Amino acid sequence: MKPCKIKICGLSRFSDILAVNQAGPDYIGFVFAKSSRQVSADKARQLKSELDTRIKAVGVFVNAPLEEILYLTGQGNGREPVIDMIQLHGDEDSSYIRKLKDHTDLPVIKALRVRDTEQILRAQELPCEYLLLDTYTANAYGGAGAGFDWSMIPELTKPFFLAGGISTDNLVQAASCQPYCIDVSSGADAFCRAGAKICRFHDTKGNFPSSEGSAYYQRRELGFLCHSKGWRRRPGCHKRH
Repeated sequence: MKPCKIKICGLSRFSDILAVNQAGPDYIGFVFAKSSRQVSADKARQLKSELDTRIKAVGVFVNAPLEEILYLTGQGNGREPVIDMIQLHGDEDSSYIRKLKDHTDLPVIKALRVRDTEQILRAQELPCEYLLLDTYTANAYGGAGAGFDWSMIPELTKPFFLAGGISTDNLVQAASCQPYCIDVSSGADAFCRAGAKICRFHDTKGNFPSSEGSAYYQRRELGFLCHSKGWRRRPGCHKRH
């Protein structure tokens, strides 16, 4: 079983950057869509300049013009890219994704507001590198921090990010669903107020003493624990098809 990665989304302050640099997730997210955590391109560029280079920045968009996304990839403007991956969290379809990929080689994550298993299986056909499974909320593109029924997640061939109401209380169960990456968003606010809280979040994976080793490598405990424990999907975290 491959280790789980971690993404902390919705960073908008320099204090957030300092906190994640200490905690060392694999990915962070800058939200460019209308949101309480929305950042401008200029602000994201400033934040990215302070981000640990080992952490990849994901740009989150909702039905954005292609030009807006491509500007942040550095495509055609001669500037350093602000983002390393693209997350589409709106109604973007296969045609939109193909047009985007005609102009950039950056990996694309397509978010899915989960309603049923069949919907997830169909989404595997989309021309993106990753899926992101989030909670369906009427009249909203985000899951509003709520979880969904993980038993709807089938065995998938495409790697997926798991989002929606994940916290220290259900982190182990989330990992047992075997996502490529666990995505914390609305719950990240509390963690980003202090780097220690983010580290404590990661420490739920294996009780690695915070005084030993660098915080950047401590965050990998979730993956190591998944592997060392030989976890399999629990009832309530899969259906076989």
